[in-house]
Amino acid sequence: QVQLVESGGGLVQAGGSLRLSCAASGRTFSMYNMGWYRQAPGKEREFVARIRWDGSSTNYADSVKGRFTISRDNAKNTVYLQMNSLKPEDTAIYFCNTVVLGREYWGQGTQVTVSS
Repeated sequence: QVQLVESGGGLVQAGGSLRLSCAASGRTFSMYNMGWYRQAPGKEREFVARIRWDGSSTNYADSVKGRFTISRDNAKNTVYLQMNSLKPEDTAIYFCNTVVLGREYWGQGTQVTVSS
């Protein structure tokens, strides 16, 4: 059983920054690949970024490349999403995600709202 808890969302003006955190339960967090997804109102959930279990590799959606950075601290069982140069179209609920032994886990999400 894996529990994921996101935090750090909020209201920010366009051009601003936020850092999201996702705290994970479990002694084997350092073995999990982790990802961030988002879902805007009326839209399907979409991939944002992922990071390999050891932090050696990252991938980003084209829409966030150069603005968002995913990172992790395995000592703290936490993955981060640093979001810079935010745009109104980044407004969404952001979810943390992992797959362990073929089972997918999601957090409850954290709301990010970017005003123009």
